[in-house]
Amino acid sequence: PTRFGIVSVETALTHVFTCAGDEAFFVSYESALRQRMLTRTAQSNIRAALPSSARWLMDIARPDADSGLESLLRLRLHLLGIRLHCQVTIQGVGRVDFVAGRRLIIEVDGKANHDSPMHRHKDRQRDAAASALGYETLRFDYAQVVHDWPSVQRAILAALRRTRQLT
Repeated sequence: PTRFGIVSVETALTHVFTCAGDEAFFVSYESALRQRMLTRTAQSNIRAALPSSARWLMDIARPDADSGLESLLRLRLHLLGIRLHCQVTIQGVGRVDFVAGRRLIIEVDGKANHDSPMHRHKDRQRDAAASALGYETLRFDYAQVVHDWPSVQRAILAALRRTRQLT
């Protein structure tokens, strides 16, 4: 039974798709997967409620995105045909958000985990360690990914071309 004003996560997600579109649905769906809020039955019900043309969003969703920002970036790069390795552990660097090609690290930094001077310093140390191993690191924040996507896209495409990783 549903109380007035409270719906199931699966109902909420289908409404997110209808009201807010692909990106909002994808980010919310991955978040629900990450938090283990969806049973297999709920996932099947969501799939059935979506138009067939949108079900691919569920097919590419992963339960390991650390943030909605990561989900959004991954979806947008997927649409450009860029394949990413997600949550990759690199010896001497640690776990990074994404690796594109063999040598491009892409990090998306939300305010909560990267806003303090200590966290920024740790990020710079990791970037230096990655560079010593032959990686290039691109680091983007919330405002860039959400409000200035064209510059993020240009930077990633240029880095992939520069490293001859984009075909």
